[in-house]
Amino acid sequence: MTIRAVFFDYGGVIQRTEFQSPRQKLAERFRLEYEDMDKIVFDSPTAKQATVGEIPAEKHWEAVARRLKVGRDEIAEVEREFFAGDVVDHSIVKYLRSLRPRFKVGLISNAWSDMRDYLIRRKLDEIFDTLSISAEIGAAKPGADIYLHALEQAQVGAEAAVFVDDMPANIKACEMLGMKGILFNDPQEAMGRLKNLLGA
Repeated sequence: MTIRAVFFDYGGVIQRTEFQSPRQKLAERFRLEYEDMDKIVFDSPTAKQATVGEIPAEKHWEAVARRLKVGRDEIAEVEREFFAGDVVDHSIVKYLRSLRPRFKVGLISNAWSDMRDYLIRRKLDEIFDTLSISAEIGAAKPGADIYLHALEQAQVGAEAAVFVDDMPANIKACEMLGMKGILFNDPQEAMGRLKNLLGA
């Protein structure tokens, strides 16, 4: 069946951690390993709660502050430093803009309650027809519900959709529903595969 909708993950695909040094310095400041700093922010109990909207993002960052033993007034700076090495891939953004209106373009992201505001501030919401953000719908990848939500929003069947994500489990999950999946490891390779699939 002809592809009618293209869905993208955000973190690790559209925006990637290209420079590790800011996060490394932050870890060293708190006498932690880089991986431990990552786990505190992304893989703690409150991070998982925030991902499915059980708590707002600010409550998670308060928990991070307690873990790092810093005051609430300092945690905003910690957050800025943590993400300072992240870079938006503007070539992907440009390509996604070029797909509309021939294709529906959607986001499927495991993200916290502040994601939509972040996209709006960066004017990145404008590249998408639909936004499926896990914290807003109470369901996260690789669970089926977030994909079904995205397909319903775009008003397309699974067989008419393709999803680009950097996590193998998320690709496997979308393919089990009948979507086509493209694993994002190397940007040029993944985008080449997508362009071939779309006939562009």
